Amino acid sequence: MKSPLITSSLLLALTMSGCANMTETQKGTAKGAGIGAGVGAVVGALAGGSKGAAIGAAVGAGAGAIGGNVWSRRMEEQKQQMEQATAGTGVQVSQTADNRLKLDIPSDISFDSGKSDIKPNFRPVLDSFAQSLVANPATRVTIVGHTDNTGTDAVNNPLSLNRANHARDYLVTRGVASSRFTTEGRGSHEPLVENNSDANRAKNRRVEIFVAEPQAAAATPQ
Repeated sequence: MKSPLITSSLLLALTMSGCANMTETQKGTAKGAGIGAGVGAVVGALAGGSKGAAIGAAVGAGAGAIGGNVWSRRMEEQKQQMEQATAGTGVQVSQTADNRLKLDIPSDISFDSGKSDIKPNFRPVLDSFAQSLVANPATRVTIVGHTDNTGTDAVNNPLSLNRANHARDYLVTRGVASSRFTTEGRGSHEPLVENNSDANRAKNRRVEIFVAEPQAAAATPQ
C-alpha cells in the first residue's frame, strides 16, 4: 500500500508533467488541482487511512482547481497596458509562476528614504494601474512593502507596511474597491540582494504589487 506522501508526490508529478501542452488557464487549473489533491491525500490519510486518502485527494483536487489563479486574456491585456504605462520608469512588470501579474517598483520612484508618502512621479503609474484594476473587477490585489537593513525592525516593519497601505489608499481614491486589497510589510527580511552597498540597498527598498484572477472568478461570466 502506498503511503499518503508517496501518493501525493505521484499526483503532483503527474500534474506537472501534463502541463506542457496546456494553455495558461489550463495550467493554472491543473497545478491547483494537483497541489490540492496532494494535500487532500495526506490530510485524508491521517483522518481515515487509505480510504480517507482517496477521498481527501478527490476533495483536494476539486478545491485546488477552484482555488488556483488563471492567466486570462484580461490578465495579458492588463500586463501589456502596464508595460506601456511604466516604460522607462524602472518598474518591472512580469507574470509569476502562479499566474499573477507582478509590478516590482523601486523606491527611488515611489518613496523618499525613510518615508511612506507617495512621490509625485509615482502617481501616474498608479493612475494607469487603477484604470486597469477598475476595468478588471474580478481580480484581487496584494501589495507588499520592503526596506533595506538600515535601522531596526521597530522602524522598518511599520515603514514597509505604511508604504503598502499608502499605495492601496491612493488606488482606492482612484475608484478601486478597498475590499480587493491585502497589504503586507516585510521590513528588511526578504532582500533581493545583499545589503552590502548603497546600490544594493536601493534595490531592496521596494514595493511589490501582485494581481491575481482566481479560477472561480474567471469561471463567472463578466
